[in-house]
Amino acid sequence: MLMAGITVPARVRSTAVVMGPAFVVAVAYVDPGNFATNMAGGAAHGFLLLWVIVSASLLAMFIQYQSAKLGIVTGRNLPELCREHYPRPVTGMLWVQAELVAMATDLAEFVGAAVALNLLFGVPLLPAALITAVVSFGILAMAPLRRRRFESVIIGLLAIVLGGFLYQTLHLGPLTGALAGLVPGFAGVDSVLLATGMLGATVMPHVIYLHSALTQRHHRPGDVRGVLRASRTDILVALGVAATVNVSMLVVAAGAFHQAGAPRESLEDMHSGLGQLLGPGAALAFALALLASGLAASSVGTYSGQVVMEGFLRRRIPLWLRRSVTMAPALAVLAFGVDPTKALVLSQVVLSFGIPFALVPMVLLARRRDVMGASVNRRGVTMAGAAAALVISALNLFLLVRTVVG
Repeated sequence: MLMAGITVPARVRSTAVVMGPAFVVAVAYVDPGNFATNMAGGAAHGFLLLWVIVSASLLAMFIQYQSAKLGIVTGRNLPELCREHYPRPVTGMLWVQAELVAMATDLAEFVGAAVALNLLFGVPLLPAALITAVVSFGILAMAPLRRRRFESVIIGLLAIVLGGFLYQTLHLGPLTGALAGLVPGFAGVDSVLLATGMLGATVMPHVIYLHSALTQRHHRPGDVRGVLRASRTDILVALGVAATVNVSMLVVAAGAFHQAGAPRESLEDMHSGLGQLLGPGAALAFALALLASGLAASSVGTYSGQVVMEGFLRRRIPLWLRRSVTMAPALAVLAFGVDPTKALVLSQVVLSFGIPFALVPMVLLARRRDVMGASVNRRGVTMAGAAAALVISALNLFLLVRTVVG
């Protein structure tokens, strides 16, 4: 193939065609829930929990590649494969928990975008959430027929989030002690709660389902290896960007708030504190990044909800109806005056409890030769996936017990 007189290698063309799905998925890894958990963790504990973000980001790359691989190899998505290979009661249970996860996801995204509109333009939170619904629906309307345009819009919003936090990081000055945060450790139950929230905000169950749906259109039996290789590149680049944003969130909060004594209990406090400590440009960058994150992630969340319902139940409902149902908890939170930042953190904890319900079926399916053919996962990969599910489940159980006892 020639482009302006330059020969483009086949491998480069293959990679270019497959690039995109991971960037849609990456938006879920930098949604407003990440703002709440990562910045709360940095403000309260400095760089202590930096290792959680790095570990969760590496885990996310592994998990999303497994999801993408499932769609590329089989030409079907994870919910569809669950319906085909698991008993109906199991499929029904997986669908119910996936819908609950979708509601928790929308809670974080709508509340975050509403707070951003309030910070930028003074719009009250409840009307701001309704504006978010309208805008995100417009973005989402492009997804079925104009997928490349949809991906481009999402990538553009992701770039705004990245730019906002890079701007803030550059205004922090020298960072001392950041590398110490790469050593695993906790400082009481509160840090465990935040770490679990970070995990729930970083490894997102709804995009485990979604990634397999986005890549199933790249199913090419004659070139599975080439497409998988291109998908790995897509994931490394996109989730690398998401990891950079997440690290920047914690670093900004740790550098600006941990020892400054400034108010840091809410997103509004952090916005105000950034303006006082780093200047009005940093506050504006924070609010714009939060708005871009909420709009993009709410669109992706509803898209994944559609994939879940169609796959598990073979049912499709109008997008406006799904949008209305999943955003109801978020509107209730704002209407009853619940603290938005606390709601965001708790929503991420709920999400972390949903991860095993997506991860375990995926691991079990990927180890079956009758599903994956020659691309079946080796025993080591299966053991790694099982270990990831076990660690996440154990952390969630520990958190639940300590919270109830406390």
